[in-house]
Amino acid sequence: MKATEKLRNAGQSLWLDNITRDLLTSGTLKRYIDTLSVTGLTSNPTIFDHAISKSAAYEQDIRALTRGGVAPEDLFFRLAIADLQQAADLFRPIHDRTAGVDGWVSLEVSPLLAYDTQRTVEAAKSLHAAAARPNLFIKIPGTKEGAPAIEEAIFGGVPVNVTLLFSRDHYLAAAEAYMRGLERRIAAGLSADVRSVASLFISRWDKSTMDKLPASLRDRLGIAVAETTYAAYRDLLDSDRWQRLENCGARPQRLLFASTGTKDPRASDTLYIGALAAPNTVNTMPEETLLYFADHGEVGGVLRRDGGAASETLSAIANAGVDLVALAADLQSEGAKSFDESWNDLLKAIETKSQALT
Repeated sequence: MKATEKLRNAGQSLWLDNITRDLLTSGTLKRYIDTLSVTGLTSNPTIFDHAISKSAAYEQDIRALTRGGVAPEDLFFRLAIADLQQAADLFRPIHDRTAGVDGWVSLEVSPLLAYDTQRTVEAAKSLHAAAARPNLFIKIPGTKEGAPAIEEAIFGGVPVNVTLLFSRDHYLAAAEAYMRGLERRIAAGLSADVRSVASLFISRWDKSTMDKLPASLRDRLGIAVAETTYAAYRDLLDSDRWQRLENCGARPQRLLFASTGTKDPRASDTLYIGALAAPNTVNTMPEETLLYFADHGEVGGVLRRDGGAASETLSAIANAGVDLVALAADLQSEGAKSFDESWNDLLKAIETKSQALT
């Protein structure tokens, strides 16, 4: 049995953190679905920047849209939506078979809106309507300003992938926004069945502390953060508040492990896959990591319900001089800034291509 199949049998969904038009038209994504247990897909500005700037597959559409007077940002969303619609259709049988639990794709609002609640909500509703696919999440950053946008989008019936979460507290804030949105829907007599995932970024913790910790603690921080967040996730699902929502038809906001490509060249290239197996969660991984795991990955067990030794690991790292609360805030801020930069690079690449093609 392949390692990817073992992970699926442990109750975790494997999603691909990548999309390109070539991946779709070559049949590669379909092959990953059929042979590597891939059941969903995520995207972000960096992924689309690489896809569009390094491929000729988009040139015909860019030329036509540019001649039609479409501005770079609108042009990008038309390209991205076309790709994600095709991917969503590939995953639709999985989505239907799992009653909406799995088979999702994700499209991010402009990262420049990360600190603008009202415009984020407007963009989320507009993009979801334009995509016209029931299995498409709109990604909204889990920043302080993003929380009310998440709540409002859920209340408006828009499925949300909450991104840029880096800690247990970040996750709990996202879950709170999700539940508030559902509670408002129930109070208004609306269906409580609006889906969401909460994306916890893992590898950036270890990358940021790679040269600050002793060898015994190296590459352990990201997994410990995941373990303690998983325990909080399980506690929330056992809470009276969630049980009331579930009785009204709500479905869990699944915890998703993101940024799971290994950054440390001295560590296993599947470090964050085998170590983070857990039922009713998602692991979205870069294409290279997926192929590594399919080739030689191992699933040793699943995360412990109580977080295991995560608290002891986090205490040891704090005692080594790492301010975990401050670092979580910094990572979220840096992540938002990185997406801003990728977004600007993406729009510049589109503009450059548009000028060259016309």
